[in-house]
Amino acid sequence: MRLRSVTVRVPASTSNLGSGFDTLGLALRLYNRIEVTRAAKPGLHILAAASAAELAAITRLAEPVVELFFRQTGRKPFGISLTQCSEIPVGRGLGASAALRVGVAAGLNTLAGSPLDRQQVLNLVTEIEGHPDNTAPAILGGFTASTIVGQEARTIPFPVGPKAKFVTLIPNFEVSTPMARKLVPLQFSKADTVHSLTRVALITAAFASGKLEALRGCFDDRIHQPYREPLIPQLSRVIHAGEQAGAIGGWLSGSGSAIICLTLDGERAVAEAMRHELPDSTVMVLTADRNGIGKPD
Repeated sequence: MRLRSVTVRVPASTSNLGSGFDTLGLALRLYNRIEVTRAAKPGLHILAAASAAELAAITRLAEPVVELFFRQTGRKPFGISLTQCSEIPVGRGLGASAALRVGVAAGLNTLAGSPLDRQQVLNLVTEIEGHPDNTAPAILGGFTASTIVGQEARTIPFPVGPKAKFVTLIPNFEVSTPMARKLVPLQFSKADTVHSLTRVALITAAFASGKLEALRGCFDDRIHQPYREPLIPQLSRVIHAGEQAGAIGGWLSGSGSAIICLTLDGERAVAEAMRHELPDSTVMVLTADRNGIGKPD
């Protein structure tokens, strides 16, 4: 009997983690639950959007996924209805768009009889997103180092234990990713390039080995954060306050506006110190999601 509806749970993600621009990511236990249902009418139907603007945004994100899925798989197109219940704030650099696209791709794949494996779903969404830094952790969970090699999104995931706390400050304002990307220079000095490469190597090695204390001092990015700070003027102060309260370090999540500090203990003090620098914000203490996409609990 043909499956008519499926619900997929997709985690939020933080990307870059300092200098890992477009390559490092980490899944967080904050979720979008996406229900994909076969529809009687052809096309994409968005259900329960809060406003016309939200409807347009969801349609803009989901339509390319549906079109590319049917084109790549050769399956006969069918209509789908889409409903989401998301905890992931939009425009804060926490992978909201990637989570939605991953959920649509995974749900559609299940309804179509699973013609794509997980790697192929990763490739499909990465082709639309342009880079796998949020897509990879959303699909695989944990910490991921990813890039595009040839036509394939290549990623290596590593588990992150519950002792690692990601104190996430979410300002009440959004940051436009296209605007934030425009601020990043096209060229960098040799010194800044070497600085970035060494930081990415150490960050990856620390997460791969579980030696998170080795991350102290490694999030001092020179590639994108200094250029994006005018969009989040409190960035450096928030990170410094978190570190002074005991955090290992902090970074701008994606292109912002969220700011994350990693700590192994004392997360409440870190959260209070961060919020003191930007009171008009929400602070959450999150842990890493270890599984990526899956069925809701």
